[in-house]
Amino acid sequence: MEEYKELAVLNKATMLKREKSEVLFEKAKTHFPGGVNSPVRAFKAVGGVPLFIDRGRGSHIWDVDDNEFIDYCCSWGPLILGHAHPAVLEKVKATADKGLSFGAPTALENELADLIISNHPHIEKIRFVSSGTEACMSAIRLARGHTKRNKIIKFEGCYHGHSDSVLVNAGSGLATFGISSSAGVPEAFAKETIVLPLNDMDAVKHAFDHHKHDIAAIIIEPIPANNGLLIQKREFLEFLADICAVNGSLLIFDEVISGFRVGFSGASGYYNVSPDIITFGKIIGGGLPVGAYAASADIMKSISPDGNVYQAGTLSGNPVAMAAGIAQLTECLKPWFYEELERKTKKLVKGVMEGLLPNDAFRMYHIGSIFWCVFSDNDMIRAAKDIDLLTMVKFKKFHLALLELGVYLGPSEYEVGFVSSAHTDADIDKTIKAIRQAREVAMAE
Repeated sequence: MEEYKELAVLNKATMLKREKSEVLFEKAKTHFPGGVNSPVRAFKAVGGVPLFIDRGRGSHIWDVDDNEFIDYCCSWGPLILGHAHPAVLEKVKATADKGLSFGAPTALENELADLIISNHPHIEKIRFVSSGTEACMSAIRLARGHTKRNKIIKFEGCYHGHSDSVLVNAGSGLATFGISSSAGVPEAFAKETIVLPLNDMDAVKHAFDHHKHDIAAIIIEPIPANNGLLIQKREFLEFLADICAVNGSLLIFDEVISGFRVGFSGASGYYNVSPDIITFGKIIGGGLPVGAYAASADIMKSISPDGNVYQAGTLSGNPVAMAAGIAQLTECLKPWFYEELERKTKKLVKGVMEGLLPNDAFRMYHIGSIFWCVFSDNDMIRAAKDIDLLTMVKFKKFHLALLELGVYLGPSEYEVGFVSSAHTDADIDKTIKAIRQAREVAMAE
């Protein structure tokens, strides 16, 4: 077909320039484990040398070899305004001129907290931290301290950072405890975590039947987006809130990805389900290292210095990060901001899927401004066990073809994509064509 002729070379050799990235990666391997400071950056799932990014502006990024891409990774989601947004840069520069860090309170912490709490119906107090991992770790400790219980429930396919309590795989049965999924996590820690399949009410009921008096909390990504986009039914989330309330446990929504992405009040607002604790990630810091956890005033009074649940951080509430968050979230509160993001996302998905037959093994799932490309003929995958691991070979070819066509996605089939306010309709049109072409390359024998 004529429109795919330009991609014929992809089945033989790559055209992408990587000379400078290759040199930098060889040097990086002498400094860092695997040459990277976070595992997925190593490109192991898609092959080749990871691209070293030089700069970003709006919806585009450029690597050190000056390859240009439309970026749908968006720093793994938090850059909802795109790269180097003028309002964010202006606020950051003005704040940095006054000093980078004090380890003491600043007015900017109050300002960002006011902005979030006054526009989020499910929280009353917030504590800023420095990462999503720290937010989830602290939320779990808070739940245990507040309830005076030890065990937590998490779900297969949900990722809550790399703290010991949540680096756990499922055991052999519904009532069994988890097993460590990383070296260095003591089995004794893993035994305090019960791992259950997503979208399975019976499994949750079974766990409470066996451990109801010792379950401190259920933690879940209400919109699971770390193992593909595993969109859950509202009824399942409502069920979790109800069973926690009946049993005196707390429900933690990990909204490190979904928070401020599907609406200002995140998944809790989208589904109108009120969790007990919510965790947030770097989107509240304009892409700078920030996280937070928030809850009712009653629950948050358990946190030190008011209560006996200890948590601290020298850089918590860092003024530069607070400034970036204020600028970014102010933009998010403008009229029709989220409606326009969703319009562009729906246009992208519709444009790609038009013309595909029901049995064509390719789908794009989406919610708000989050989307996921997967080689499947399943109209909705809701659990990690339903992802066909054999399709990774197709995704590897798909990812390379997209890079050749100037589109950047996260380098794993399990990673989702994000649309920002900086993406234009022209970007979307180009991406539709690129994804359709890359799909053809991936499906070719």
